[in-house]
Amino acid sequence: MDRGKRPGNFLGSRNSKMHLDLKGIIRENALPFLPAKSLLRFQRVCRDWKLQISTPFFAHNQSLSCRDVSGCIYQIPGGPPSFLSAYPLTCGVPDPLLKFLPEPVDIRSSSNGLLCCQGQGGDKPYYICNPVTQQWKKLPKPNADHGRQPAIVLIFEPSLLNFEADYKLVCAFPSADFDDATEFEVYSSKEGSWKVSGEICFAAVHIDPRSGVYANGVVYWKGRGLLCFDVTKDRSQLRSHFINGILGTTDGNLCVVSINSDVLVTNVLSNSFTNTMEMSSRYKMWKEREKVILDKGPLNWGSDQSIFFSQNNLVVIRSGGELFSYDRGIKELKAMGKVSGRGKEAICLPYVNSFASL
Repeated sequence: MDRGKRPGNFLGSRNSKMHLDLKGIIRENALPFLPAKSLLRFQRVCRDWKLQISTPFFAHNQSLSCRDVSGCIYQIPGGPPSFLSAYPLTCGVPDPLLKFLPEPVDIRSSSNGLLCCQGQGGDKPYYICNPVTQQWKKLPKPNADHGRQPAIVLIFEPSLLNFEADYKLVCAFPSADFDDATEFEVYSSKEGSWKVSGEICFAAVHIDPRSGVYANGVVYWKGRGLLCFDVTKDRSQLRSHFINGILGTTDGNLCVVSINSDVLVTNVLSNSFTNTMEMSSRYKMWKEREKVILDKGPLNWGSDQSIFFSQNNLVVIRSGGELFSYDRGIKELKAMGKVSGRGKEAICLPYVNSFASL
């Protein structure tokens, strides 16, 4: 009789071990890839998961692993910011109005879960914050006058070896000493200070301050051509090419995305040396990467469309008074919500639902 029971006991023991192994695999290898809103909810699953998710090491690992854009931060001039999620069940922030900051702010730039904001009063200081953890830091005053609408870009690339966020801010501003020239100022979190670059672009660029994009070590702004600033080499370049669309990134590379009715076209930077090549050269600066006819289905799609941003998996489009998201991975177009204000005045930035720590 005892001999007959042993196989059952062995099978039960084996199933129990498999269950424990699977539980550990999920905890160690799946959870870090989930957005912050889901993880805050999963803390209630069990004590082990709560302890795991609450550790600083896990927060650091999640900021490295979860890099997909989950929605956007939207704001009209003078109004409060708001968060519109492309995946409401899994992605969100506890305080979309950013009331945890010491004053009302204007959103200026975003990068991998961190936001750069600027105070609306006084000397208009810059703040870096994480809307999920509600951590924030006030930056020292810049050396130069960045203007009323600073052309500033936040660069944050989570690193395996740095538990604290190591980030930079790059601002292009009109030169006070040279007519029609553009200068650059860089803030480094490592040094905790601003530094005006010795590099000057002597050209009438007239960049769009909201167009800044970072890709592969270079910050790009759209204006009369394409203004480029290499952060590592501390060098600038003006590429005299007409940009039909908005600047974005796909797979880490610079791209230009445009829309005409329901046709979405993505062109990727393929040759950054066209300015130095012969005029008759067959090599082009941009190469078409994707051309998609959007399936609008039953959506309330207006007659006039504009793209707010395109970053990796997500494109956010305004049509009428509503925002729509297009997910490149699953090729799905869906409504995000209604918005106020005119499209040209509003700022809409990509957001990653991350635990990145300041």
